[in-house]
This record gives sequence, structure tokens and C-alpha cells, in this order.
Amino acid sequence: MSASTHLETISRYYDGCSTGDVDLMRTTLAEDVVHFFLAPNPGSAPVRGGEHLARYWRKVHRLIDAVWVVDHILDGEAEAVIEWTMFWTPQHTGRRVATRGAEWFTFDTDGRIREIRSYYRQHEERDTELDAFPYAERGYSGHGQEGSSLHTPAVEEVRA
Repeated sequence: MSASTHLETISRYYDGCSTGDVDLMRTTLAEDVVHFFLAPNPGSAPVRGGEHLARYWRKVHRLIDAVWVVDHILDGEAEAVIEWTMFWTPQHTGRRVATRGAEWFTFDTDGRIREIRSYYRQHEERDTELDAFPYAERGYSGHGQEGSSLHTPAVEEVRA
């Protein structure tokens, strides 16, 4: 698989997460996919299986109006590591928050996602990101621009 193929697959996966489109997510996931989460974030138990993972993200999307953006990618033959931003709205504040993180993906021989290892710290009260990192200058997404130089989410409306 080439870098552009991995980016395309990961972008489609996140477009499915950002719209709650179970069928779209399923086209990117191996049947036996496992998604591992960093504890102690909410919902940090692993999610196993393509159908289960897709329905999990549909539920998350509906609860917090989440939109994911791929900001950067490093790619290998059967693995890719990305930096991403999740824009979301905590139910109790109603104020949009940006959570930045990184994920390690492995792929099966058909190019579907087999494993995701997710690294981030989620806070409801504030953005989480690297201190003083020049996100905008490097083409990363940000408030008012829920898209990056690599990926503009396929959502009905991009929030400003």
C-alpha cells in the first residue's frame, strides 16, 4: 500500500466517524479490527470488530457532534502514524473544543485497517494540544478551520 492509499483509507474512515456513516466506516475496517484507547480517557476499553467499532463511532458522533481531521501522516508498508484533531462539543458546556492526538494504524493485506492505537488526553473544559506548537503555520486544522492541508472532512457543514 502506498502513502496516498493509507491516507485515503484513514480519511474515509474519519469521514465515516464524522458523519456517523456506519457503511462508510465498514469499507475501511477489517472484520477483526481492534481499537485501543489511552486510559484514563472516557471509554478507554478496547473496541473489537468492524461492525461494533463503526456503531461505536456513530454513537460518539451523535453524542458530541465530533468531527475528525487528519493533520499529518507518516507512512510505511503496512502501518501509518497520524496526528489528528477532533473537534467536538461537550454536552454540559456547549462550547466547541479541539482535542489533538496521534494514532498508529496497521493494515491487512487488503488495505483495511486491522488495528488502531490511539494516544490523546481528552478534556471537556479546554483544548488539548502541544504548547506553543505552530499548528496553523504547518497546515494543521484549528478553530474556524475544521480541515487541514491533508484532509477536509466530508461533513454537511464545516464549522467556522
